[in-house]
Amino acid sequence: MSILGVGLLGGSLGLALKRNLNAFSVVGYGHRALTLDRALEMGAIDQATQDLSHAVREADCVVLCTPVGLFEQLMVEMGPSLKPGAIVTDVGSTKRSVVSLAERLLPEGVHFIGSHPMAGSEKRGVEFARADLFEGSTCITTPLSSSDAHAIEAVEGLWRSLGMNVIRLTPEEHDRGVAMISHLPHALAAALVAIQDEQTLTLAGKGFLDATRIAAGDGAIWRDIFLDNADAVRTALGKLIQELDQFAGLLKPEKHAELKAWLDKIAGQRKGMQ
Repeated sequence: MSILGVGLLGGSLGLALKRNLNAFSVVGYGHRALTLDRALEMGAIDQATQDLSHAVREADCVVLCTPVGLFEQLMVEMGPSLKPGAIVTDVGSTKRSVVSLAERLLPEGVHFIGSHPMAGSEKRGVEFARADLFEGSTCITTPLSSSDAHAIEAVEGLWRSLGMNVIRLTPEEHDRGVAMISHLPHALAAALVAIQDEQTLTLAGKGFLDATRIAAGDGAIWRDIFLDNADAVRTALGKLIQELDQFAGLLKPEKHAELKAWLDKIAGQRKGMQ
């Protein structure tokens, strides 16, 4: 197996593979020698290379773990070196564009199955990688009707073997759903920080820190995600604005019962997620 990009997700994938499926030989690819050396020291990969062709040439499975904005370049460069029957998947946060790129750029006989493990952290770097990062989380796969059945089974089986629950969606369903449950919360956390001033930030307690933790994520990565899924994020923002308008309308003494009912309903939904 080849992991392209050995940061938090790529490094965690390598550690999880070594712990759960030790038969895998894992090749790690990246641009930074220090990162690759650290991944080797941690045992996340068995081999390290800065040569993309070498990284994928013998691989039965290749996992794209770089930011989504780099996928096109990687697919173009690695395509000629992929062997027939190889399976390519990814951990990207958007899927319509990624699946489209794979259909257009990967050679015939290579099977792409989009996947998105809903696990991670606002932290970045292989030093934060953990073998248990994926356990108990959900992985969304986005095969097409034309996708190879064996490749689908292999990719979904891989994530299940790492302790993940697998949900299969179309790329369109994925991008709409993830805009609501992942991209919108990040935008909201960023906005909550943005509207503060120096004085109010000194008052921040654990609740504010919990609510805005994800806003500390890498700006370049999230820029690419927001731009790639802009239409779905705009739709999600519209729904949020409607809900906030409803909330604003309840901020009246005569609406106290409706306000409590609104809050209690949401509290019940949140408690049910634990």
